[in-house]
Order: sequence, then structure tokens, then C-alpha cells
Amino acid sequence: MLDFFTIFSKGGLVLWCFQGVSDSCTGPVNALIRSVLLQERGGNNSFTHEALTLKYKLDNQFELVFVVGFQKILTLTYVDKLIDDVHRLFRDKYRTEIQQQSALSLLNGTFDFQNDFLQLLREAEESSKVRVPTTMKKYEDSEKAKKPVRSMIETRGEKPKEKAKNKKNKGAKKEGFDVPLATSKTASAEKSVGAENGVELSKEELIRRKREEFIQKHGKGMEKSGKSTKSDAPKEKGKKAPRVWALGGCVNKEDLDYSAPTTNGAPEVVPPEDINLIRGTGPGGQLQDLDCSSSDDEGTAPNPTKPSATKGTLGGMFGMLKGLVGSKSLSREDMESVLDKMRDHLIAKNVAQDIAVQLCESVANKLEGKVMGTFSTVTSTVKQALQESLVQILQPQRRVDMLRDIMDAQRHQRPYVVTFCGVNGVGKSTNLAKISFWLLENGFSVLIAACDTFRAGAVEQLRTHTRRLSALHPPESHGGRTMVHLFEKGYGKDAAGIAMEAIAFARNQGFDVVLVDTAGRMQDNAPLMAALAKLITVNTPDLVLFVGEALVGNEAVDQLVKFNRALADHSMAQTPRLIDGIVLTKFDTIDDKVGAAISMTYITSKPIVFVGTGQTYCDLRSLNAKAVVAALMKA
Repeated sequence: MLDFFTIFSKGGLVLWCFQGVSDSCTGPVNALIRSVLLQERGGNNSFTHEALTLKYKLDNQFELVFVVGFQKILTLTYVDKLIDDVHRLFRDKYRTEIQQQSALSLLNGTFDFQNDFLQLLREAEESSKVRVPTTMKKYEDSEKAKKPVRSMIETRGEKPKEKAKNKKNKGAKKEGFDVPLATSKTASAEKSVGAENGVELSKEELIRRKREEFIQKHGKGMEKSGKSTKSDAPKEKGKKAPRVWALGGCVNKEDLDYSAPTTNGAPEVVPPEDINLIRGTGPGGQLQDLDCSSSDDEGTAPNPTKPSATKGTLGGMFGMLKGLVGSKSLSREDMESVLDKMRDHLIAKNVAQDIAVQLCESVANKLEGKVMGTFSTVTSTVKQALQESLVQILQPQRRVDMLRDIMDAQRHQRPYVVTFCGVNGVGKSTNLAKISFWLLENGFSVLIAACDTFRAGAVEQLRTHTRRLSALHPPESHGGRTMVHLFEKGYGKDAAGIAMEAIAFARNQGFDVVLVDTAGRMQDNAPLMAALAKLITVNTPDLVLFVGEALVGNEAVDQLVKFNRALADHSMAQTPRLIDGIVLTKFDTIDDKVGAAISMTYITSKPIVFVGTGQTYCDLRSLNAKAVVAALMKA
């Protein structure tokens, strides 16, 4: 039984609604709009919200959304058929009203669709109940019963006829085109022998014989002409300009210099294109805009050979008109080839394969049925829609502003706690030191909690960073106040207990921020994931940051999904604490293969808070969504 069925416009106007078991559909539909439609995640037509499953369909031509909701534990096989039937009937019945009326008229108008919907619902439920009875197949109807007993008996040393035939066919296939030529030759030879012996040939046989001779003669001529089409110009042998020697020496040394031209003693080398896209020195850690050359400009190169004016004009006009849509609604067949190329391009840019497929499917659902302009091509339309979706994905609904949250914690006289987690070797300690330097530059005091009690040298690494940061921000420059301090208890201790003591120490000493460093662990290690969930549950940090490297592809999805799942499974709280944001490291090593940023934000709907771009404390940036998308779409 359905909980609700609603039809609304993409502008938010509810045109019609059916209330079944559920009293209100506002909460689930708002969650669908907020988490799927606004985030461009329409690759899958189903969405789960608490105990409900929502299935939806988009009508891009009339800007309508059809949503049906039912209990998650139910398996309703008729829902897809019902939503298609309702979509078709509602669109055909109120086509003129939707096209002609304005938004205010739609808001005041009424759509009497209750009886039609109930009839469609009744038909869909009855069609799901009707099943064709399956009858067992008799032996007399099988193929085995039709074969005689003698054909199934095989004697030793004999091969079945079918196998012998197959082998003959295979031999004929290997010979290829030589078989018909050989047969034609033998046939003509037999006929010529028959004619020589005085046997009279019929008219049809003579015509066939002449035709075969003509084909053979023509084929030989083609082979000869094909051989003659090779380069007729003879290859020049020897040197173009022979060296001139006089009395065993060279007359002019410049004549013998066959090396590449040089400038000031160094060979002339074409300077490589600047591919360092990440180094930005602007205030606030903004990335520089990426120079993304569009693939549409490939045809603008000048052509050295100029054809005639009329031919070029007609060819250009027909070529342009051939690629235009012509004010028609887009279908999946029109976008299929373009989406396949886009999907392969995204995978080549290090986007996870499943994410690339879902992105292309979302773009197809967004554009299917949409009426295009006269001078819009399918390629440019799909590319623009994909770019908009990617920018929307990199700008999630929740934005992390650490400086604002730290000042809010100061007003409540408590430290702001940040926990770093991730797999081994991604750069958690190094980027923790970078974030510490960024906080010190903004005037906040930092306490570093060394909770990595497993890896050898982890505490010493943080001690070295603390000493260097203290040298950059000595207490003398801040009125005798210690700006950065390391809280450590050695190795082999409980990480959750060390974090709790560090937070209490920061509260007593008046530190503004506590940065908790944890040990690296693989997402499949259940004991270590349980320990991480315990640390987060006991200490309730304000921000949980997942540190991941930009070099990974499909592994990024697996890491984030399993980290979130482990935190939820091993948490003792009723509402488990999951990952709040992402720190993307090693971004300076990937050139324009920035697909890991798309994969991570798509799978978690969490923002990328920081981007690590080097080894120094200043190499920390905030994500520029448009620059990343431009690098991603660059050919």
C-alpha cells in the first residue's frame, strides 16, 4: 500500500497530492529535494528516507516531478509501472494548462486527478497479482525425444557427423576468400574442358562462364592497379648535398655541422607548457583559475589548403546544420554516444567508475525530454549540464567554516576539538601541522594531542613540528602566551583516554583548538575501526576530518564508505557520529587528474575543507570548485 503520491513543479509548486497511509509527505519530499534534486544526484530513481522508500520521475519538458512513497520493508513490483502511467496520463490530460498558465495560475488552479489515479492504482495492483501459470514441460515436447535412438549411439573410433561438418566449416573459414576463387577456377576449367571435348553448352552456362572470366580478369586488373598505386616516385638514394673534402680536410666547417641549432651554446628547446595548476598564493588560500581549453576550439585551426568559396560555404553550412538539434526534445538515443565519451573521459581523469556511470545517468535524466534551442548541439548541451552537476557536487549543502566555529566555542569558554582519521601514509600528521600553522596565523592557540600510539616515530614527528611552529610563533610575540603545545603520553596507551586528557588540559590552560592525531588504519581492520569509533564517541569532537590522498581512484569510494559504516556500526550512541569533512592531500602530484575530489564528495555529500599541495606549512589551500571542474573537463 502506498503512503503518498505527489506531483509538483521544479519551482516547488505542488500541483496534486494523494495521501495514503502517511499523514504528511512534506518531510520525505523535502529530504529528496535537498539531498538528491538540488545536489544533482539523480542517477538512481529511488531514495531512502528513514522508514520510507521514495521513487521519482522527472519530466524535463514540462518541469514536473512525480514522487511516490511507500514503506521500505514492502516489495511493491507495480510502482514503476504506476509512476509511468500516472506521468503519461497527467501530462496528456493537463498539457495545455501547464504550458499556457503562469506560476500564479498554477498555484490557484485545481487539478482533478483523484479518480484517474485511483483507477490507475487499481489496474497496477491487479496486473501485479495476475501471473501466468507455469506448466511443466513434457518429455515428448523436448528436443531429445525427437531424436532417434540410433543417432544418439556413438561407436568407438567414429566421430559424429556434426563435429566433422563443423571442422569442415572451420577449415573453410580459415581459407577465407581463397575458397570461392578456387571453386570458380575449377568450374571454369571444367567448362572449358567440356567445350573442347565437343559438348555443347547452354545459353545460361555460356553467360555464367563469360561472367566468371570477366570477374577474374577484372580482379587481376585491380590487383595490378592496386600495386601500381604505390608511390611511383623512386626513393632518393645517397645524400642530398655531398660533403666537400679538400686534401683530407674540410673546406668549411659549417657545411659539416648537421646538429640542431643552438643559442648561446645551449640547444634550442621548446619550453614545456606550464602544468602546475595548483600553486596559488592569493589570500585565503584560493586556488588559481585553471586554464581549461575547450575541445570545441579544435576546428578553428587555419587550413593551409583553401577550397573553392562555394564548396566551403555549402560544406560548412551542411556540417553545422547536421550537428544541430533543431528545437526538438532530447532522447536517450541522441545523448548515448556523447555520454559514453563523457563517462570514459571522467574515468580517465581518475573518477571512480561507479561514480562516473551515476553522473552520466543523472545528466541523462536531467536532459531527457528537454526541448533544446535551434543552434544548440547535443555535445555542448550535455557538456554544460555535466559541468553544472560537477560544480554542484563539489559545493555540498553543508559548508565547514572553522574560524567561525572556533570563535563560537571561545564565547562558550571551551576548546574546539578536531579529530583526524584516515588510512596509512596519506599525510595526516603533515597536514595537521599545516592546519596548525594556518590557525596560528589567524591568532588561535593550538594544542596537538599525540593519539597515534602505534606507529614508531609518530610522537617524535609531532614534537619536531611543534618545535618548528613554536619558533615561527614564539611566546614573546604573543605577550608570553604559549601558542602551540604538544600533549603526549608515549606509546602503547589508550588513544581515547589520551584525547580525553588532552581536551581537559586545553580547557584548563585556555587553548583555543585541540587537534587530535590518530593512527592510520585500513578500512577493513575491524579492531582498529572499533577503537576509532570509541575515541570519537567518548570525546565528541566538533569536527571529524577524513584525510585522503588525491592519487586514489576507486579506492577512495571504498575507504569513505567503509569508514562511515564502521563508525556507525561500532558507535554506542543512538545517532552515530560520522565524517564531517575531507582533507585532500598530495594534490600537487596529479596534474589535471582531479577525479578523486569528485568521487569523495559524491559518495559522502561532505565538503573538502582543505587541500594539501606541497611539503611546506604554506602549502594549504581551500577548494575552488570551478577550477577543479575546468581541469576535469579539459581534454
